[in-house]
Amino acid sequence: MLHWTFITQVPILFVFLQHVLLARGEVRYSIAEEKPRGALIGNIVKDLGVSDQRLKTGRAHIYNEGGTEYIELNVNKGTLVVKDRIDREQICGRITPCLLRFQIILENPMEFHRVIIDVTDINDNNPIFSKNNIQLEIGEFSPPGALFSLPNAVDSDVGANSLKSYTLTPNDHFKLKMQTQSDGSSSVSLLLETPLDRETQEEHVLLLTAVDGGEPQRSGTAEIKIIVLDVNDNAPIFIQEIYKASVREDSSIGSVLIRVQANDADTDTNGQIKYFFAYVTGNAQDLFAINSDSGEIKVVGQIDYENRNMYEITVEAKDVGGLVGSCKVILEVIDVNDNVPLINLMSVSSQISEDSLPATVVAMINVQDKDSGKNGKVSCFVNNNIPFKLTSSLNSFYTLQTDGFLDREKVSQYNISITAKDEGDPPLSATQTITLQISDVNDNPPKFEKESYATQIMENNSPGSSFFSVRAEDIDSGLNSRISYFIAETGINNISVSSFVSINSDEGVLYALRSFDYEQLSHFQVTVTAKDRGSRPLSSSVIIDVYVQDTNDNHPDVLYPLMNKGSPVAEFLPRSADVGYLVAKVVAVDKDSGQNSWLSYKIFKATDQSLFEIGLHNGELRTLRQIMEKDSTKQRLTVLVEDSGQPSHSATVNVNVAITENFALAFSEFNDFAQEKNNNGDIKFYLVLSLVIVSLLFVMFIIILISLKFHKWRQSKLFSECPNGTLPVIPYYPPRYAEVGATGTLCHVYNYEVCLTTDSGKSEFKYIKPLIQSTNYQVENNIEYLS
Repeated sequence: MLHWTFITQVPILFVFLQHVLLARGEVRYSIAEEKPRGALIGNIVKDLGVSDQRLKTGRAHIYNEGGTEYIELNVNKGTLVVKDRIDREQICGRITPCLLRFQIILENPMEFHRVIIDVTDINDNNPIFSKNNIQLEIGEFSPPGALFSLPNAVDSDVGANSLKSYTLTPNDHFKLKMQTQSDGSSSVSLLLETPLDRETQEEHVLLLTAVDGGEPQRSGTAEIKIIVLDVNDNAPIFIQEIYKASVREDSSIGSVLIRVQANDADTDTNGQIKYFFAYVTGNAQDLFAINSDSGEIKVVGQIDYENRNMYEITVEAKDVGGLVGSCKVILEVIDVNDNVPLINLMSVSSQISEDSLPATVVAMINVQDKDSGKNGKVSCFVNNNIPFKLTSSLNSFYTLQTDGFLDREKVSQYNISITAKDEGDPPLSATQTITLQISDVNDNPPKFEKESYATQIMENNSPGSSFFSVRAEDIDSGLNSRISYFIAETGINNISVSSFVSINSDEGVLYALRSFDYEQLSHFQVTVTAKDRGSRPLSSSVIIDVYVQDTNDNHPDVLYPLMNKGSPVAEFLPRSADVGYLVAKVVAVDKDSGQNSWLSYKIFKATDQSLFEIGLHNGELRTLRQIMEKDSTKQRLTVLVEDSGQPSHSATVNVNVAITENFALAFSEFNDFAQEKNNNGDIKFYLVLSLVIVSLLFVMFIIILISLKFHKWRQSKLFSECPNGTLPVIPYYPPRYAEVGATGTLCHVYNYEVCLTTDSGKSEFKYIKPLIQSTNYQVENNIEYLS
């Protein structure tokens, strides 16, 4: 009958551990062995309290710690069914209870549930004897009450289905005697009730039956053949009924474990004893051997504690007369630390996002060690200096979790070494490495190479030319690191910066959209924004200071001397002026900057070159010598102002200087001088105009003369080609001109027929009346040359 129980251990503490360590609980079922395949064990959905959909989305599966998988999970129905034949005796032997332990693993999120199935025994095995034929040799003088050891029957079933009793074929001499040993086991012996008489009956054949307590009962039989011997009436007797010894599993072959000893009261040959194994458990026959003469038990094979931790051996001592005594030897195997811990990755992630929160589960791990005690107690840890930790969920189960925040830009991959180490002496350890990739999220904005930039561009540049480039880097990967560049919308003198410059969005190259003028704009700022292409784009900006470089594109402007009605104001110089007297100061400026605005002053033309000098850089006009009587009272100087650019630009200014003792008279004379200058200027203008007109007339005359000559040469050539001195009639169609006042659709066409003689120069022209045809008026003029 199928039933199940839900067990919780220490309710308050275990419920806490369920939530903290991901193990939700423990479900326990009970099922009888030998159930057919597909037999229902339990409804895991109902018992665990999860939904059918959770089993499917969580990719529920069974994780078995080792051995044959006997149970199958039906995800669609949410039930546990029998997958393979369950033989309790094969799985657990005589161990009770017989438990199958496994876990049900769910993912997204990761969790597991422990399931324990108690396999109950059914009476499916008969008691069996190690030998079907038992032969005993009993002396005829054996006294009543003598006991003869019989091999025990073995029943693989347990509990009520195990061996309960023995029966013997009814006879006159023997009966069975059951004995309980000090260790709780039972043995059966053949009790002699009445003496034997070999002469009456030499052999006795009895049937020994072993019966179990199952329902229905099962039994096994062995035939006992008793041979009656003569004379030797004392059987060997062991000093101890039970011998116990311990043996390390790493004991070397040939090691002596224990020595058994039996005594025989007979003497001579009847007292000589031989020792041998009568019954052994498991594979003890291959591991141990006894010296038939001395009774020493030695190791002859490789012992493994993990296969079996205890052996029972029945040793018999037999004398020459065939009398036998027996004892039991119990060998307990001592575990040594000879098994390396085993690390099983139950579930593991190969990739995790760098924005995962601390305590994110990366893997679920089960650790096993086949050794026992301290040798099987395992501690698990990960390598240092990584943001991961191991937490213990249940005994031998661990979860690998993040122990901090991750940063892919610092570490993009972790090789996590998980080490399991037992507490044996010396300790053994095993290491399992998990490679975990850190996937990128867009958590880093683009970063420019500098915090700010400064660049230069020459004025009068060509529109569309590149003048600077910026570059930003993004330490993210993929689309998160692909950068586009934009110009932030700002203003330059109330004009959008986008009308001045543009940028290549992929490469960050800046282009000038117009030609700059240093005198109007010498400096402006451009804010460039770099934005990545992540799902949540990040950006950063940088300011670029653009300085327009001056070129020498402006002429110097003279600010002084001022012009008065087109003429400079006169400067007055007293005749008594000393050498170095400051006559005037020429002041000029240049809109350019730097070297292009450095001005130098020179006297380009002067009435008297020896009288004045001008400062090269300050424009101060001073006297070089004393004023003499012969010096003209009216001095005119032309000053050249030149900048230092390449190429240089210049301007000139006239300076009028009046030398006098009477400033009022000098002022009047200088006005006459200016008026005279103006009159001279007008005369010069008319002279130039006359010269231009005469030149044009001369050029026109030359053109007309050449045209006439060419026309005369052309006519003479045509005359020479006419037969008899007469040229052929040559039709000539001049351009069509629209008739005045007409619509422009009709036109006159004139055809001329000309015949000239060689002396056409003396001929006369005769015009013939025009011929009118249809809508087209055609005039044919026949011109004859009359000699």
